Amino acid sequence: MSESVQPRGIRARERSTLPVAIAGRWYPLAIGTVTLAAIGFLLHQLLAWPPHEDETLALFVGRYPLDQLFQVVLEERGGAPLHFLLAWAVAHLGFGLEGLRLLSAAFAVASLPVVAALGVRLAGRRPAFVATLIVAASWTFLFHGVYGRMYSLFLFTSALSYLTLLRALERGDRRSWALWILAILATVATHPYGAIVLASQAVFVLAARRDRLRQALLAASVVGVLGIPFWLTDLVLAGRFEVGVGAGGEKLGGPWPVFVYLWHVLGDFTTGWWPLLLVVAALGALGLRALPRRTVLLTAAIVVVPTLAFLVARLGSATSPETRHLIFVLPFAALAVAAGIVRLGRLAPVALAALVVAQLAWAWQKTPPLFEWEPDARQVARVDASAYLAATSRPDDVLFGFEPLYLGAWERNSAFPLAVLPRADANLALSTLLDLERPLGRGIWILDASEPNNAEPALEIDLRRPKPESAFEVQRFGPFLVIRTAEPVRTPKRYLERAGEAILVGKSLWIGDADINLLTIERAARALRGYGADRSLSTSSP
Repeated sequence: MSESVQPRGIRARERSTLPVAIAGRWYPLAIGTVTLAAIGFLLHQLLAWPPHEDETLALFVGRYPLDQLFQVVLEERGGAPLHFLLAWAVAHLGFGLEGLRLLSAAFAVASLPVVAALGVRLAGRRPAFVATLIVAASWTFLFHGVYGRMYSLFLFTSALSYLTLLRALERGDRRSWALWILAILATVATHPYGAIVLASQAVFVLAARRDRLRQALLAASVVGVLGIPFWLTDLVLAGRFEVGVGAGGEKLGGPWPVFVYLWHVLGDFTTGWWPLLLVVAALGALGLRALPRRTVLLTAAIVVVPTLAFLVARLGSATSPETRHLIFVLPFAALAVAAGIVRLGRLAPVALAALVVAQLAWAWQKTPPLFEWEPDARQVARVDASAYLAATSRPDDVLFGFEPLYLGAWERNSAFPLAVLPRADANLALSTLLDLERPLGRGIWILDASEPNNAEPALEIDLRRPKPESAFEVQRFGPFLVIRTAEPVRTPKRYLERAGEAILVGKSLWIGDADINLLTIERAARALRGYGADRSLSTSSP
């Protein structure tokens, strides 16, 4: 949309709200200032939040050779092949956690000009600037800008796919449709919810641009064929976590739980304190009244499609939708709120400043380490524990869970063990265990007393040795307890026995992850007995 074509309800008021420079030739500078502020924060706080197991997972999978990487992602894990490919590049270049987080920061920053361009096309420069600032100040943006997973990449690719779709619908030429095909393929390669992004775009075309339906169907057919590897990875991931439709499993529980989930998502986009969130919701409703019809239709499609998906989806017990899964909605929620703020006239600058302050306060309250850094005592203990593991581990050791201590150890020792059993997927854990070369090496388990999901998080862990003591070596580093078998476990059966003993120590210490870890081990042991593998494999020669 050109700047001369203003949304209804906004044109008459804009001139007296935000600075004229925002709508004039200084607009790129205004967006650039917001982008530079985001760069400064993300780079300064890049390592403030402590390493997470999902970041370890990405880099450890990325350690595989490229052919094995695709096999693991496409056939075993499912999920986000594009992000795993980027993690592979980071791992093989030796950049580690800092390199992975720099990628997240780069895609987060790159998404801001895309959000701004999308906002200009949908609503004009002033709402676009306000929306970009709202996005940049949100917890969702700031946290995932330093979190070494695929979500800032998902924000960037999804926003780019919406922008290129609007361009293709306006121009109708082959080059524009080709750009959209590339953008939407990158989106579905980044996250399974990319399929929801594609579905929302299909709904929008049907509702608003049926004159381009034939071109859109042709382009979508190309996406359907070229995206086959990504659809297959989505099916693998859905199978692992028992996600589907129809009978069996659980749902979010009906319209009310879905509404509560979406309400919390809006809170993480803006500010989660409910009195302020009511005001934000009112501003969004006011803004939707001012936006052009096609913008409202697109926003409605982006909200309605995932809502319907949540209402009909059957979710496994390990599946829990979070704010990050709807990060592609963030630019459109921000634009609706921005249009409402613009309509406030002379109060708009005050309202915008208040909202940004509330957003930053909410982000600080929700994730304090993002601003305050990890406690010094935990940092020292983590470094010491990682150094110990790097110095004393053997390449055939078997790791359990993608513990961040392993990541620190690998950054110090490139020969650190590669074999990791996932802690929340018994089938994948067992298949990984059975695929390892035998005889198996020593088993290693980490207990962390400082995790927020523990009953009483602490920076020191009780030193209670697992029984029998002679079977294990135990080292304590502040809140971390490193448990390792004294001798190689040799067989899958013996590994699972020792794993159960080690994890029971975690239960005795009220470690939050101990329940799901023990459940994984018990299910794997039952499956092993069912296969008869404990008899056939326990006799493997050294």
